[in-house]
Amino acid sequence: MPIIVQKYGGSSAADVDKIKKIASQIAAVKKEGNDVVAVVSAMGKTTNQLLEMAKSLSSDPEKRELDMLLSTGERITMALLCIALNDLGIKAISLTGSQSGVITNDRYNDARVIEVRPFRVQDELAKGQVVVIGGFQGVSYKRDITTLGRGGSDTSAVAMAAALNAERCEIYSDVDGIYTADPNLIKEAKHLPEMSFQQLQEMSEAGAKVLNAQAVQFAKESKIAIYARSTFSPGRETITRESQPSEITSVIAVVHETEVIRIIYSGSDIKQLLEFLEGKNIYVKEFNYVQGDRENTPRASFVISRKNIHSWNRTEKELDEIFKDRISIDDSSGAVSLIGEGFSRDNKIIKETFAVLLQNGIEPKGLTTTSFRLSVLIAKENVESAVAILHKYWIEEAR
Repeated sequence: MPIIVQKYGGSSAADVDKIKKIASQIAAVKKEGNDVVAVVSAMGKTTNQLLEMAKSLSSDPEKRELDMLLSTGERITMALLCIALNDLGIKAISLTGSQSGVITNDRYNDARVIEVRPFRVQDELAKGQVVVIGGFQGVSYKRDITTLGRGGSDTSAVAMAAALNAERCEIYSDVDGIYTADPNLIKEAKHLPEMSFQQLQEMSEAGAKVLNAQAVQFAKESKIAIYARSTFSPGRETITRESQPSEITSVIAVVHETEVIRIIYSGSDIKQLLEFLEGKNIYVKEFNYVQGDRENTPRASFVISRKNIHSWNRTEKELDEIFKDRISIDDSSGAVSLIGEGFSRDNKIIKETFAVLLQNGIEPKGLTTTSFRLSVLIAKENVESAVAILHKYWIEEAR
């Protein structure tokens, strides 16, 4: 039978009534003759509540114990969903990330999936059972429980779909797909019925609350289509799949991120700084390095995201103590990114984006590009207005 992997986010499983509705949907898919694997997030705001409890005990919770704590949220959802499915006459079994074979590196709070060994999942499917997996979690090669960072249930679902050679992976949330901007911020945001893996991955990397970037990477490598749908309002969807490159330079979305930190470092040993951040499980992006001559000191600047850093204040203090006046830390910036295709073919989009921002009194602090993304670093207080300005210029006026 074809295998369909479904992922249900926290808003979809926020209470018992919603879990019952999810069970009915899964039962219908199973009765159509499909094998079903459901990957679930913690109910509602459970993860945030657990994190708040930990921080009420310590301003800097030990990372290993934090992962042990946070992984419990998904276990509640998966057990309740299996109880509901069995009550409907659908045989179902719940498995944790480790039981389902999700193997990660040994980073806590933001682990990376190394491989998936789905033998137990395959055995249970062969028995005719629906398998419900706790997302957002795995087990390291040291056999410690790890979590995959914000959006990690997406990674669990797509990685499992790839390992099982599933027909497709369906991602369910309270939004009916992906839009040209955050619809909570831009009321004129347009629904995107289809996009490429590269475009979606760039959106995720740039801070859009769509799919986890690592999840998209798994889908791209395995060529598994991702269907982003609303759980309880069927109709529209966004399909992400492999597509042929376009010859047209275009902007399809404007995304933003406010939880960014810009670091500027002057010194000959950038390796020491990078090793320090690596030891804190902090990875850099948008890295720029200029080699100095005999009279000038080498200089590096880069951006890091705060979204999976639970103890930034302590880390910032350590950076100041170790690197002193060689380092400058700026947490007053945000990033606005254009997503599309063909950005490296000419300078048109760069020139016009700079011009329209300056015309509206917004001074860019920095800029990086790829073929599918242009990101501008600006003052944090200007982020929302910049999104509106650029969305109107590139999307609504269809330039």
